[in-house]
Amino acid sequence: MLALHLPEGSARSSARIAGVCYLAGALASLLGQLVIPDRLVVANNAATTAANILAHEPLYRFSAILALACIPFHVVWAVLFFRLFKPVNETLVTVAGGAMLLACAVWTLCFLFAIASLTVLKGTRSFSAFAPEQLQAVALVFVRLNAQAYDVGLAFFGWWCMLVGYLIYKSHFLPRTIGALYALAGVAYLTLLYAPLSRALYPYNLALAGPGELSLLLWLLVKGVDEQRWKDRAQQYWAA
Repeated sequence: MLALHLPEGSARSSARIAGVCYLAGALASLLGQLVIPDRLVVANNAATTAANILAHEPLYRFSAILALACIPFHVVWAVLFFRLFKPVNETLVTVAGGAMLLACAVWTLCFLFAIASLTVLKGTRSFSAFAPEQLQAVALVFVRLNAQAYDVGLAFFGWWCMLVGYLIYKSHFLPRTIGALYALAGVAYLTLLYAPLSRALYPYNLALAGPGELSLLLWLLVKGVDEQRWKDRAQQYWAA
């Protein structure tokens, strides 16, 4: 079990470090899973997608590395939030941490799927029995699995957002409004579990996540937490 006690002044510092990890992980995920792949992948066109990946192989590899790099930032963020919110509700913050770890496990699969698609396209000797069109089709399947795994990971992240939003609302050392907005972001991400609903609501469902994520990120980076209120909450927890 992680230690609860934080030295003088470190609750605010921990919150700000969590904000830095949040920002770094979000940027790595956004670039690695959305921005760069969007330049290379052409929906329902295996040949063009394969040509783009091979023509921009270093960029494609970089996107895969970024997608993997987001994971340690999310893990550190979850550990710091565990220490901050344990005085609020130990059970809920533990469940939230489990949801984050599940999201990270699924996002690890994204990296493997990305590398698999490149391996298929470049493995000319290993796959010599297959026609180029077949290899391109298999590579596109891995690209789609990557995208689907990313959405599943975001759904687990949605549970994190909902639980952490509730903890923020009950904490008194972070604004309640941010907690409510962050929980709403979690609901938005959970729509990704049902593809027809997600497609019908897109892009409004993901836009709904913006205010909660942005407000929490900025508050962590600029303000951290209310140190005195955190101490008061922690003392109540220790006294119980």
